[in-house]
Amino acid sequence: MEHWHLIVGLGNPGAEYAKTRHNAGFLLAELLAKRWRTEWSAAKKFQSRVAKAERDSRRVVLCEPQTFMNASGEAVGALVKFYQLPLTKVVVAMDDADLPLGEVRLRPSGSSGGHHGLESIEAHLGSREFARLRIGIGRKDGAREITGHVLGKLSAGELAVMEKVLARAADQIECWLAHGLQKAMSQFNGVIEDSTNEGKAK
Repeated sequence: MEHWHLIVGLGNPGAEYAKTRHNAGFLLAELLAKRWRTEWSAAKKFQSRVAKAERDSRRVVLCEPQTFMNASGEAVGALVKFYQLPLTKVVVAMDDADLPLGEVRLRPSGSSGGHHGLESIEAHLGSREFARLRIGIGRKDGAREITGHVLGKLSAGELAVMEKVLARAADQIECWLAHGLQKAMSQFNGVIEDSTNEGKAK
């Protein structure tokens, strides 16, 4: 099974959380599934929705954990174990309030930055050495308590920006699959307005 890759989009299940800022990872996973014309199915043993596809001769599993954000590691740990995945073939996509809306940042590893979904995954995998794709959602000026903002719905204007961001993030995932992490980082990290200097922000 050495050719499998796992792309995890983080979010919360349920209609009340759809199109909230915290579900940016779900939105990216759903865009990829649509692009790749693959169908979602419930995988109870992984506590997830999964969709499988093939890209550039690589077999890919898309995953949306259905555990709620704070227990995402239960789903991801089960998938990594089942598919015997090296962590170099895992990317986790999630919202990041410390990045402004309009920015994406792929990294090979790093800290959770206080993101509870990442904390759970790190705990279950026993490692921080997996790629994470941070999708900026910004925060209100001066606000320290951000729960309401994170769980709030994207406005119409924000959704328009987010659609562009998600398209860029999906391109970045496809670049990762085809050409590897370093090229995906150098080519796509940054803000969407910076289309003429895509390679500069790393």
